[in-house]
Amino acid sequence: MANVFSKSSSLLRKFLAVSLLAVLLMIIDSFTPWLKPAYSAVDNFVRPLYWIANIPLRVQEWSANSVTPRSEIESDNLRLTKESLIYHGQLQRMSDLAAENMRLRRLLNATELVQDSVLVTEVIGVSATPLRHTLTIDRGTADGVFVGQPLLDAEGLMGQIIGVHKHHSTALLITDSSHALPVQVLRNGLRSIAEGSADYNRLNLKFVSPTADIREGDKLVSSGLGGLYPAGYPVGTVLSIVSKPGDNFLEVDIDPSAEIDRSRHLLLLYTSRDNTADAVE
Repeated sequence: MANVFSKSSSLLRKFLAVSLLAVLLMIIDSFTPWLKPAYSAVDNFVRPLYWIANIPLRVQEWSANSVTPRSEIESDNLRLTKESLIYHGQLQRMSDLAAENMRLRRLLNATELVQDSVLVTEVIGVSATPLRHTLTIDRGTADGVFVGQPLLDAEGLMGQIIGVHKHHSTALLITDSSHALPVQVLRNGLRSIAEGSADYNRLNLKFVSPTADIREGDKLVSSGLGGLYPAGYPVGTVLSIVSKPGDNFLEVDIDPSAEIDRSRHLLLLYTSRDNTADAVE
């Protein structure tokens, strides 16, 4: 029995000693910097133990991230491919919208220079054969369109209306081989006839005398003769002049001002003699 009490008192003394030592260390740590070197040493000793203890968890995380099922990889790859395709399609559409916005701005600037009334229209179809240069627009009799009405884009004359329906019309372009347009040289007023060549990028100037005052780079505008087109609208620029021995006239090639095969938004022209209420000022 005495041994039991002796062991209990011994444990109590040890507990009290440890408690006093802990309190003493806490007081020393609170009011003095003496224990800071000990903190550093203990931290350097314990840190590798923490790292070793975390090895199983790190191995488990690495395995979970590295060993991915093949089906999941294929699914992610397919999803990313689809997303990439969608984003590229949207990017292409944005480029198209930016270009269309630029074209509309140019068209708006052109309307400010036109003295006559105009109506904006859009191309909805083109001729299926390269031998026939026609296009279809989204305006018809409901909009006041009529046969013979001039058509132009932001750069110059495009052609004239040859067929009208209620909600669409057909236009013959100035580059069609059957089309002829009275023109004059802007520099000196020299008159001639510009005929289509079945090439969207070429017109031919007819009946130009070898002694005529015409040069490469001369600007041509509509002369207004014949009443088909009003005077003063850009037609093209002299691209080349060829004089062949024995020929009575020069061979003159013209580069059209209008973007014949590229323009999408066009202007229907109402001259001052046209009494059409649907025209937009």
